[in-house]
Amino acid sequence: MKTSGKTALLFTLYLSQGLPFGFQATALPVLLRDKGISLTTIGFAGALALPWFFKPLWAPLIDRFWSARIGRRRSWIIPLQTMMVLTMFSSVFIAASGSIPLLLLCIFLMNLCAATQDIAVDGLAVDILQRDELGPGNAAQVAGYKAGMVLGGGILVWLSARSGWESLFLGMAALAVLPLIVILCHREVEPDGSIVSKPPKFSDFISAMRNALQSPKAGYFLLFIATYKIGESMIDMMFKPFLVDNGFTVQQIGLWVGTWGMASSLIGSVAGGWLAARISIVRALFLAASLRLIPLIGELWLSTFVPTAAQVVSVTVAEHFFGGMLTTALFAFMMSRVDKKIGATHYTVLAAIEVFGKFPGTVFSGCLAENIGYTGLFSFGVVLSLLVLLLYFPLRESTSPPKMNI
Repeated sequence: MKTSGKTALLFTLYLSQGLPFGFQATALPVLLRDKGISLTTIGFAGALALPWFFKPLWAPLIDRFWSARIGRRRSWIIPLQTMMVLTMFSSVFIAASGSIPLLLLCIFLMNLCAATQDIAVDGLAVDILQRDELGPGNAAQVAGYKAGMVLGGGILVWLSARSGWESLFLGMAALAVLPLIVILCHREVEPDGSIVSKPPKFSDFISAMRNALQSPKAGYFLLFIATYKIGESMIDMMFKPFLVDNGFTVQQIGLWVGTWGMASSLIGSVAGGWLAARISIVRALFLAASLRLIPLIGELWLSTFVPTAAQVVSVTVAEHFFGGMLTTALFAFMMSRVDKKIGATHYTVLAAIEVFGKFPGTVFSGCLAENIGYTGLFSFGVVLSLLVLLLYFPLRESTSPPKMNI
C-alpha cells in the first residue's frame, strides 16, 4: 500500500475516535456551565475519559487474540466501531429525554469503545508504517483525531443550536459509519506481506516492557510523555467555562473553540508531521513545545480582563495550532520507539502514560480555579509548561529507539 493510502486509512479510523472526545472536551464543559454546574463538577467530568488511561490493562488481549480469517487488527476494529455507532445512535433518544446522567454514561461508553479500538488502530499503524512514513502517518493520526473533534465538539454543536442535541448525536453516528465501511473494505496483511504470524505469549509482553524501561534515558522519555501537556490541559479545560462566565454564548464558543480552534489544530498537526520528517524528532518536539508557550501566555493575559471576540479567536487559533504540532511530533517520537512484535500493547502503554499525564490537570483544574481563580490557574499551567522544556537536554542525547528483544 502506498503512503497516501496508509495515511487516508489512518485518518478515517482516528476521525471516529475524535467524535466523542471532541464533544466531551469542548461542548460538554460549555453545556454543563451553561446549566449552572460548578467548576469542580465540570473538572471531574473529565473522568469520562478514564478508559483512555486504563486501556493498557486489556491491550495485551488485542495483541494476543484475533481471527486469522478477519485479520489481526480488523478482528477488533470492526466490532468496536459497530458498537460505537450503536451507542451514538442510542444517545439520540437519551438526549431527547433530557437525562444528563444517562447522557454522561453514553459518553463514557463511547470513550470505552474508542479507547479499545484505538489499541487496535495504533497496532495497525505500527504494522503498516515504515520509519520514513512516521511523519505523514502520525500527522494523519492526529489530524484525523482532531477532525473528529472539530465535528463532534464544533460543527455539530453549532448546527445543534438550530435542531437540538438529538441531531448532534445522529450526525456523530452517521459520520462513524464511514470508518466502518472503510475498514470492512481493507485487506489486512502483516508488515512483510505475509499472513498473520504466531501470536506472542503474555511473557513476551512482560519481557519487552522490562527491556524498554531499562533502555538509555527511558526515565526522561516517560517523564516527558507524562508531563508535556499537563499545564496546557488544565488551562484548556477551564478556558471554556471562563468564556461562559465572561458572557460568551454556547454557539460562539462552539464555533471559535470547537470549529476554528480544532481546524487550526488539524493544520498544526500536518505541520508537525512535516517538521518531524525534515529535522530530528526531538528537535521538532522542543520547537513545538517552545512555540506552544506563546498562546498559553496569551490565555493567561486574557484572564486578567474581559476579552473581546477577536482576542479570544486569535489566542484560541494559535493555541490549537501549536498544540496540534506538538502532539504530532510526540506521537512520531513514541512510534519510533515501539517494538512491532507487540506494537499495539507497547504503543498503548506509552499513549496511556500520555493520557495519565493530562488527567490530573484536567480533573483538578475546576477545584483549583474555584480556589485561586482563573488567572492563578492559568499562571500555574504556564509555569508547568515552561519546566517541561528542561527535559529536552537529556532527551536530545538519546534519539535512537530502544532495543527490545523478545
